[in-house]
Amino acid sequence: MPLVASSSMIRTISSVQVEDLLKNYENVCTLRVRMPISSDLSNPRNFITKITRYEKVVNIPNSMTILDELLPISIEMAKRNLIGIWNFTNPGVVSHNEILEMYRDYIDPNFVWKNFTLEEQAKVIVAPRSNNELDATKLKKEFPELLPIKESLIRYVFKPNQKISAA
Repeated sequence: MPLVASSSMIRTISSVQVEDLLKNYENVCTLRVRMPISSDLSNPRNFITKITRYEKVVNIPNSMTILDELLPISIEMAKRNLIGIWNFTNPGVVSHNEILEMYRDYIDPNFVWKNFTLEEQAKVIVAPRSNNELDATKLKKEFPELLPIKESLIRYVFKPNQKISAA
């Protein structure tokens, strides 16, 4: 019988606690998504959409999840009955500035942004942010065709949305 939880219950416990609860079940596949990005640059929940609207960004490298590439992989994972905890990110890291440079190069040549330090950021955000690289070796071993984060960004996000002729 599958584990069912209400949304209010899930909001009151952390992802670490959920993973701890779910590890007791032998048929669960947990996908750890980080900073989800899709080719829909109008979606307000898209990480790229968010940072292009910020007044300032920090220039920190992070693991990220390119949904256009990884969602089909999640279906294949279910078909293969894969279980356990999976870092569901593209291999490698990309910084906020690198993403914004790609945005400028492919989408808007007039786009500009400002950086601020982690200390400056901490003064203006409500909740602390984590910056990290998740090890995607397990996922890459199972799906060798999985692209590194920067290549995936270009293929699945920026090329399909390209507004500038030569990037």
